[in-house]
Amino acid sequence: MEIQVAPEFGYVVFSLVATFVTYMYLGVNVGKARKKYGVKYPTMYSDKDQIFNCYQRAHQNMLEQLPLFLVFLLVAGVQFPVPSAICGLVWNAGRIVYAHGYYTGDPAKRNQGAFAYLGQFALIGMCIYGAVRQLNWV
Repeated sequence: MEIQVAPEFGYVVFSLVATFVTYMYLGVNVGKARKKYGVKYPTMYSDKDQIFNCYQRAHQNMLEQLPLFLVFLLVAGVQFPVPSAICGLVWNAGRIVYAHGYYTGDPAKRNQGAFAYLGQFALIGMCIYGAVRQLNWV
């Protein structure tokens, strides 16, 4: 069996690169926060400074979401490359806004980045539709 992808799948690859940049950006911010708040490795969370914990949680939450997001992006991207790539960029933008909301120290402000789920849910929908179409159920 051979999988052929459209040339537009290149946009999905760019979206993957953007995801790496987002991941690194949030990780670097945690590193900077470690220095600023004096949280040494291997300590994951500070018992003295909750702002550091907000930086750490923003990055950790992305790591928790990342594996399934990548699967959905790649699987949907095979059949729907351009919409999938756009959804990937929406998800990345949402992760950045989520993190910056969290960085304020008011965890409720992280919800400003909840629009990331629009990208993720759209990818899930494309995966489901693609599976139904592949199985000739429609």
